[in-house]
Amino acid sequence: MSSTADPRGVAAVLATARRGHAGLFWFAAAMGGLAVVTALAAVLDDRALLGAPIWLKPLKFALSFGLYALALAWMIGLLDRDRRAARAIGWVLVVGSAIEVGVIVGQVVRGRRSHFNEETPLDASLYSLMGATVAVIWLATAVLAVVLLRRRVPDPGLRWGIRLGLVVGLLGMGLGALMVDGGAHAVGVADGGPGAPLFGWSTEGGDLRVGHFVGIHALQVLPLLAGALAATSLDADARRGLVVVVGGGYLGLVVLTTWQALRGQPLLAPDGLTLAVLGGLVVAVGVAALAVLAHRTPARGRTEVLR
Repeated sequence: MSSTADPRGVAAVLATARRGHAGLFWFAAAMGGLAVVTALAAVLDDRALLGAPIWLKPLKFALSFGLYALALAWMIGLLDRDRRAARAIGWVLVVGSAIEVGVIVGQVVRGRRSHFNEETPLDASLYSLMGATVAVIWLATAVLAVVLLRRRVPDPGLRWGIRLGLVVGLLGMGLGALMVDGGAHAVGVADGGPGAPLFGWSTEGGDLRVGHFVGIHALQVLPLLAGALAATSLDADARRGLVVVVGGGYLGLVVLTTWQALRGQPLLAPDGLTLAVLGGLVVAVGVAALAVLAHRTPARGRTEVLR
């Protein structure tokens, strides 16, 4: 296989994703369209819900689900076996994700909250439906992860990027259970208070959505890191080592932001202990990365990893 350093990399990823699972691929495309529509709606509709623009939530979920679906479709496209099982699971994810996003958009149209809302029988039923579909999405993703992890990707960096991305991503998805158990995403303050621009994370108390968000998107970040490293002159062992080091640091960041939120601290107002742990994490990742680079050997060739 040839190098991925050329500009055809993005096109190759999209082609692999479409070949891997057409349903997930076109669902991701639909979410891109929905993101545009909801962004325009946010400009034209000045309604607010819990102190935030009412169309902000469907915009964020459209982007998040779109990236999630595209990443999984691409990973399925890398399979050389078990594609039938992976594609069946992919359709479960398409249906579950469509229901989840559909309820969120529908509730916005009604001017109602989608999460933690049991004010009327219909609201309660829709919230219960969302809880059930989230559980199905998590389980289906976990089963798909097992199928994907059985596939030995030739490039070691990408292999570990996919492995760690799936594991940390599942952890991030699972952190949503903390919000369900508590009946809110904020800790120490009520939902709907002042929030950070775009994300809406509480600026007065802890917010469990931070760790949830960071964890879920490991599914894209770590494989992308592996793909970027494949375009460098680093040898395979060095690329794998860096992906493992960054993946470990990424997992630490998920744990740290969740721990910070559970202690009622806003993301941008950490106390000394949180800063000390963050500093230790950064130093540990930096030292480990330098150690990996210090032991690298000249690359004799690079492996095509994106298609």
